[in-house]
Amino acid sequence: MSIKDDIEMVKEELTSEEKFFEKSVITERFIKKYKNIMIGGVVALVVLIAGNIAYNINQESTLKAANESFNDLMIDAKNEKALSRLQTLSPSLYDVYIYSVAIANKDMQALEQLKSSKSAIISDLASYESSTDAASLEAYTLVQGAIYKDLAQVQSAISLMNEGKTEKAHEKLLLISDNSSLSQVAKALLHYGVK
Repeated sequence: MSIKDDIEMVKEELTSEEKFFEKSVITERFIKKYKNIMIGGVVALVVLIAGNIAYNINQESTLKAANESFNDLMIDAKNEKALSRLQTLSPSLYDVYIYSVAIANKDMQALEQLKSSKSAIISDLASYESSTDAASLEAYTLVQGAIYKDLAQVQSAISLMNEGKTEKAHEKLLLISDNSSLSQVAKALLHYGVK
């Protein structure tokens, strides 16, 4: 029996070695067949990672330069070189700077130009700030997602109240939702101001 067991054990070892060699041959064929694709994939991955790192470094450098230009403008508002550089490096930050200067100087012409800003917030704020009459306030309140929509409604209602158009003012104040921070002001005006 022991010889028979030994023969069985040797057969099993040979079978497992055959399987191992078979797997290694299959793996070798697979590697030979797809070697170029695997190398290309690794190279593409390395290039992608390097490109991403270079892009991030460039963005960081641009951001730093834009911030330096902005700081230069905070120190010297008449620095044309810094203003030009800021406009080139970061148009959004440039618009913020121009907006802040226009508000400080009450420059309506600059606010009118900022209405077409690519920055949605600056465009909206400039539209609100340049609304000087009832018609422009009304137009502003009709804009979807306007930041100061409720404030414009209150201002429009007060204008209408001053003109004696209490019914229209009442309608304007009713458009302000209860969730608005100006809802209490609207209710007070409805109660005390509009009769």
